Amino acid sequence: MSTSTESEGRSTSEARARLLDAATRIFYAEGIHSVGVDRIIAEAQVTRATLYRHFTGKEDLILAYLQLADRAIRGQVAAVRAQELAAGDTVRAVARSIADGIRSTGFRGCAFLNAAAEYPDLAHPVHQAVLAHRQWFLETSTELLAQAGCADAGAAGRHFVMLRDGAMASGCLSDPALVTETFLQGVDDLLQRHATR
Repeated sequence: MSTSTESEGRSTSEARARLLDAATRIFYAEGIHSVGVDRIIAEAQVTRATLYRHFTGKEDLILAYLQLADRAIRGQVAAVRAQELAAGDTVRAVARSIADGIRSTGFRGCAFLNAAAEYPDLAHPVHQAVLAHRQWFLETSTELLAQAGCADAGAAGRHFVMLRDGAMASGCLSDPALVTETFLQGVDDLLQRHATR
């Protein structure tokens, strides 16, 4: 039998999840600056007091949105690594997961690049969250490419991130099928170019 405290905890976490879900959907589809807290409150069907019980304000909600996006991408990479493929195939599988995202319905580019464009001040917490995610992604890409036998894994990692950034930017501006085909071919070329001779 659940206690009233357990019920309140469940309803509190459900309200937070609804707020974060609404913010994630709207921020990604429409941009961050263009969306006010009143819109998020209405979409989440909660009160203003409930929003401020879970988040100190809009900036805190934005950071939670980016943390959620960060966890999702880390989860995709972890799922690929768990398959224990050959090192080069692991890099290709990570690239395919990126390509799948680009081809998905409602794709609007990279949540982190979009957020950085709206928050260009390097010292702003939102920009700092973007940089932290990108640093992790660069380090992870570099590690995977080193395991794949790339002679200069640092250069290969930077190259991979730039290919990914270009594909993410192009994927919502032109034909996603062509963009992802070009991206995946670029990753294959990258692996061959940087392979240890």
